[in-house]
Amino acid sequence: MSSNATSAHESGGFSRVASGDLDTTHGVVLYLEDISVSFDGFKALNKLTLSIDSGELRCVIGPNGAGKTTMMDVITGKTRPDEGTVFFGQTIDLAKMSEAEISTAGVGRKFQKPTIFEQHSVFENLELSMKADKRVRKTLFSKLRSEQRDRIADTLGLIRLKENSDQIAGFLSHGQKQWLEIGMLLMQEPRLLLLDEPVAGMSDEETERTGELFQSLAGKHSLVVVEHDMAFIEKIARKITVLHEGSVLAEGSMSQVQNDPKVIEVYLGR
Repeated sequence: MSSNATSAHESGGFSRVASGDLDTTHGVVLYLEDISVSFDGFKALNKLTLSIDSGELRCVIGPNGAGKTTMMDVITGKTRPDEGTVFFGQTIDLAKMSEAEISTAGVGRKFQKPTIFEQHSVFENLELSMKADKRVRKTLFSKLRSEQRDRIADTLGLIRLKENSDQIAGFLSHGQKQWLEIGMLLMQEPRLLLLDEPVAGMSDEETERTGELFQSLAGKHSLVVVEHDMAFIEKIARKITVLHEGSVLAEGSMSQVQNDPKVIEVYLGR
């Protein structure tokens, strides 16, 4: 697998990824193998091995310091692993790519605090996030205007902000801002979405709607949801990975994880 990744990268593999030729329609969309990361002697990840199937909705839980954020940093290129490989679509080693290349390849990340253009309308936020070559965008815009507007309208419906289209984004509720940022990521046409504590600070109604949104996205996109809200996890979880001290402690359905003595000891029992 490593030789394929290396040859793809060295022979211009990234251009093929960016052009949409990367096959993530079936099989494993993301594979981390023996990933280790140390910070000043502290091992944040310790030979972490994890795979995500195409179209899967995976929930990742674990105590503080388990390595959840570092794992996402490695996947998105923010942190380079000391050891191990990160394969996307079974062919490309993300550890050899920059953050910008990884984003263009189809990996989107949402942080806990929403990052939106607060002075612009909801519609404009989605428009500004649209995947396009900015150098030729002005030339193409008139030709693609109808298609672009349809895509934005579809996304507004999906994130339940159609009635807020003209509203200044800074005046949205916290939950609506979270949905808007997810919509902005979707405008980039990601194959894989990494979502960090997406329901933190949301009302019960917003949390429920977010769960419905994630379930509707699964299949078309692969989702990795890192969250501490176990009630939310229980509602959306299909498969759960529990991290502890930088490694996978347990993996399986909600009932399997809840009844695992090791998980109860280090996380659920607290």
